[in-house]
Amino acid sequence: MMNASKYKKQYFRPPVECNKWVQKDSVDKAPIWCSVDLRDGNQALVIPMSLDQKVEFFKLLVEIGFKEIEVGFPAASETEYEFLRTLIEQNLIPEDVTIQVLTQAREHIIRKTFEAVKGAPRAIIHVYNSTSLSQREQVFRKSKEEILKIAVEGAQLLKDLADETEGNFLFEYSPESFTGTEPEYALEVCNAVLDVWKPTPDKKAIINLPVTVEHSMPHVYASQVEYMCENMKYRENVIVSLHPHNDRGCGVADAEMGILAGADRIEGTLFGNGERTGNVDIVTLAMNMYAQGVDPELDFSNMPHICECYEEYTGMKIDERSPYSGALVFAAFSGSHQDAIAKGMHWIEEKDPDHWTVPYLPIDPTDVGRNYDADVIRINSQSGKGGVGYILETKYGLNLPPKMREAMGYTAKAVSDHTHKELLPDEIFNLFKKTFENVVEPYCINEVHFQQKDGNITTQVTSTFRGKTITTEAHGNGRLDAVSNALKKAYELKYKLVTYQEHALEQSSSSKAIAYVGIQKPDGSLSWGAGVDQDIIRASIDALVTAINNR
Repeated sequence: MMNASKYKKQYFRPPVECNKWVQKDSVDKAPIWCSVDLRDGNQALVIPMSLDQKVEFFKLLVEIGFKEIEVGFPAASETEYEFLRTLIEQNLIPEDVTIQVLTQAREHIIRKTFEAVKGAPRAIIHVYNSTSLSQREQVFRKSKEEILKIAVEGAQLLKDLADETEGNFLFEYSPESFTGTEPEYALEVCNAVLDVWKPTPDKKAIINLPVTVEHSMPHVYASQVEYMCENMKYRENVIVSLHPHNDRGCGVADAEMGILAGADRIEGTLFGNGERTGNVDIVTLAMNMYAQGVDPELDFSNMPHICECYEEYTGMKIDERSPYSGALVFAAFSGSHQDAIAKGMHWIEEKDPDHWTVPYLPIDPTDVGRNYDADVIRINSQSGKGGVGYILETKYGLNLPPKMREAMGYTAKAVSDHTHKELLPDEIFNLFKKTFENVVEPYCINEVHFQQKDGNITTQVTSTFRGKTITTEAHGNGRLDAVSNALKKAYELKYKLVTYQEHALEQSSSSKAIAYVGIQKPDGSLSWGAGVDQDIIRASIDALVTAINNR
């Protein structure tokens, strides 16, 4: 039996109301992005990345457009130290990219970090110490004053060593476990650090407010962020950064609400990799902005390539339902969804091609390198006429009459249900041809001749049924009607021709045409056929015979 009473709230509300962010309804510009894939993401892997993999991942992050990249904890392991030196010594850091390194607020670790980063064209030294109540009481067993002293001494050492070390350095401070820290105390510590650094417009400082562990609902975190933003010293010269983790599954909401509350910068990872449940997923965050018409200033236009590289470097797998990136996130199996998508695609093409409003698809899949045929309309036993019709129309040029689409939908649905598998586009096309196109059993027309007299058409039809061939003459108000009357006369067939439709399949002088015929049987049900030929008359006759054979 689960016992919820053993848990209590581990977060603190600000001492004053902080809810101005609630009045804002969307993020209106991209934050400063900092990828922590190579540090926080790497340390969360069962098998951390090799030096070569980290170099390739760094290049991928640059390609996507990250201008700040945390490359590791160089004092923590030889691989991370070597990686940092490789980036610097091989001139792999573009001029517009700033690397970031992490260090605890401990003297020997800070000194080792500066040794590692020496010669970097531009680097952020990110120092942290934990400030939360639980850490103060249980881990360090130190007072607020003692914890504040650690932060201040660490900040001072950063400043001193930056003056002594070759390179161009910026400073970042994190009150680790910020979400479990009293906001007034977190503010006191951050302001004390800022008093040491005295940031200027030309050399701003970064104060990072990490959701080291999610303890609260996102709106509480937003109020904490707003409180810090409104009461922080040197605010105009401070970049307020967020580093949300995802313990409650609310990392994206924490980040979005935190930006509304005044934050300027986000630290996160591709696809949310990181300790425990992971970091905030920058792909989701950025694409959420994109879907609202805001340029995220990151390029995910080749999402399949990014996914492939990520899985290769990390050994992690991207879930099929991961927003924007998963293999199935644009896939519609439901018949009603497919029908709405197909109609929506036609609507924007005809009415408003400059804006995307297709039902069930928050963004155009082609914007992230996906395609409609393979990724959007997927056919299985849950599908219907809309999806099947859309595939036949867009991929094979077949514009079936609405009721025939329905019949083809049921046909595909039955096959998928029987085989317990998805049907690929080629399988759907072949199923259509097998079921509805030029079916010649049991009835078959061998030869047709026409004569026109007094506005009517007379025809002689030579047909075969179960091995017996006969010739029948009949009249009609058109060629197809005359052939239909001949078949009815020859075999005492009872049906009514109710639908006829045709169109070209190819745009050329030798193009083939396709004709669709629907007949109504005495019980009111419909039977369908299609015919394909260079001669539209022959195509329509073949369609009629197929419909009769499908009765």
